[in-house]
Amino acid sequence: MRDIPAAFAAHLAGGVTTLCRCWSLRRRDGVALGFTDHDRDLTLAGLVHAARTGLEAAEASAELGFAVSGGDVAGALSSLGLTEADIAGGLYDGATVETWLVDWADPETRLLLDLATIGEVRREGDAFVAELRGLAHRLDAERGRTYRATCGADLGDGRCRVDLAPWRTTGAVVDVPEPATLAAALAGTVPDGLFTGGRLAWTGGANAGLAADVRLQLGSLIELWTAPPRPVAAGDGFTLTAGCDKRLATCRDRFANTANFQGFPHMPGNDAVMRPVPASDHVLDGGSLFR
Repeated sequence: MRDIPAAFAAHLAGGVTTLCRCWSLRRRDGVALGFTDHDRDLTLAGLVHAARTGLEAAEASAELGFAVSGGDVAGALSSLGLTEADIAGGLYDGATVETWLVDWADPETRLLLDLATIGEVRREGDAFVAELRGLAHRLDAERGRTYRATCGADLGDGRCRVDLAPWRTTGAVVDVPEPATLAAALAGTVPDGLFTGGRLAWTGGANAGLAADVRLQLGSLIELWTAPPRPVAAGDGFTLTAGCDKRLATCRDRFANTANFQGFPHMPGNDAVMRPVPASDHVLDGGSLFR
């Protein structure tokens, strides 16, 4: 059973209520924004919650046990709060959202309804719907190591230990033939495919500070998985980091890092189950098939 603050319980028991919803949003970069469905701005804990943003609760659900609960908030993109470029740029990915039920006549009288993170954001024109994922959603995230043939580490992280400095280069945009394709001038000659699966971090232009995954790199032609959220102009600078397909052969031949490979490359695949019974000189005792 949930405890309700005495002042808030007294307000609910008063017969006539003056209630509204407020959302306190905090991005991972520290930026905090407040929104309310009331008709005037409200201040909670020093954060101004802006009215007239078009933000409202769309749908909410609660589940028993460890099932993931959540809800939606819907609204209009506006200069007072969320912008399409910021959402597309991933600035709100994983942002925390506190949902409050507030007495607008006395904002200090309030009740915390939910604590969630922003999940999928659906946009259509100038409108959006943001999914709010409850705390139980974190239980669905992968933890620890998994038994698979490919490497479970990310290139350059604490388990991989590859020094990324020699595997980075800088460049600048020359032309944008398609929204997600860049013709660039790179610092030096690089082989085809070195940066396929890698990361492009913008250092100049309207997208400075944002990053994107590289789908394909052929010479100085770079194709991204998604188009940059803001316009790209000739001369915009970026840094490229090499990619890794997480195979043992790539770890060995490209990065000379076999000792830190975080996969199980000799793990039998489906072919080991489907192939005919081997000759009598093979013993299926659970030992290595490569000895």
